[in-house]
Amino acid sequence: MTVRFDSGRICLDLAAQALHRADALDEFLRSTELVPAATPLSALDAHWVVRFRELRDCVRELVGAQLEGRRADPALERLNEFAAASAPPAPRAVRTEAGGLVRALSDEPDCRALLAAVARDAVDLLTDPAARALLRRCEGDNCRRCYLDTSRGRRRRWCSSETCGNRERVARHRAARRGIVPV
Repeated sequence: MTVRFDSGRICLDLAAQALHRADALDEFLRSTELVPAATPLSALDAHWVVRFRELRDCVRELVGAQLEGRRADPALERLNEFAAASAPPAPRAVRTEAGGLVRALSDEPDCRALLAAVARDAVDLLTDPAARALLRRCEGDNCRRCYLDTSRGRRRRWCSSETCGNRERVARHRAARRGIVPV
């Protein structure tokens, strides 16, 4: 099981994924709650992984372009194609055996519908000036993850304080012990 990176948006969470196998995509879809835990995904296969990687790459390109102040029109056109598909089946509240309510989908979602849900989240992010203003790229060495900085004072520097932030603090500590002042 991988650790879920919480960027603040599902599309940015997708952009942070490697997605090498169908089980990784299944885990992503369930961890982001696009697909409730008990929902079957019988059609999920390598083709889904290829399609989600394509959407992931579009989101990465568009977010990078936004942060760098440049255009990425081919990626934008592809994102809009993904977003145009029909939405996933409607959510429903269903009773568990214990009598509690859980979220379920009215039918098994297909790949296009799930891609559309993530693409629409990216469209919402990229067209919302307030959300775009919170968009940041991790300052960790060799990290390209992006996130929404909703921290107090808007001073968040890393995608994760536990990973990238900790690496930087350890590096500073080691440099200080060697008498090297980091730049």
